[in-house]
Amino acid sequence: MKNNDIEALIQKAKSSLEAAGCLLETNHSDFAASRAYYAMFYVAEALLLALGKSYSKHSAVISAFGREYAKSGLFDTKFHRWLIDAQDLRNVGDYDVGTGVSREDAQSICMWAEEFIRAAENHLLKSQ
Repeated sequence: MKNNDIEALIQKAKSSLEAAGCLLETNHSDFAASRAYYAMFYVAEALLLALGKSYSKHSAVISAFGREYAKSGLFDTKFHRWLIDAQDLRNVGDYDVGTGVSREDAQSICMWAEEFIRAAENHLLKSQ
């Protein structure tokens, strides 16, 4: 990894995923989904920072990740799809009243985040 900010974002992603796991274990699926989404978001930020790019809006980060990594073929397009889907579920968990995120959906986001972190670490190590 190139610099301390990239490493810090990857560590923050890991911590966020760990928190998501704790929340899932205590039946807080809405909040687990949110933390798992943030784990993915931090990974996308780290990858973009590795290209010298930084954005302040979630939509801009997601769009730029899609453009720079998914469309270019550097990352499987599933990661971009997962990031979009995770944000949608995070919005349900954070803002919708009554519906909520199912335990199964929260577990899926956690699995996506774990795979995204591993893929990002491998990519960043190879690009050093």
